[in-house]
Amino acid sequence: MSAVEVMTWGRAEQVKTLSEAHDVLSKLLPNPKSKPEVLKDYYLRSAAIYARVAETDRSHHHEAIYWANREREKGEAIKLRKS
Repeated sequence: MSAVEVMTWGRAEQVKTLSEAHDVLSKLLPNPKSKPEVLKDYYLRSAAIYARVAETDRSHHHEAIYWANREREKGEAIKLRKS
């Protein structure tokens, strides 16, 4: 990946290893002061990536499952206000 390439969710969907997932997802992490909707979306999408990686990077299966659960729990803990 070139230094000027912008990290996208499309790239995150392509990762195969836990190391790649950590690298890509850390670059997609929104500012902690972002709107709750943005943070919730990030954590739930991140959880899905880690869950998929658990199946492709079998040597890191349990660790990827841990990260999937951690991210899902963080996302589900964010309560959104009803308009």
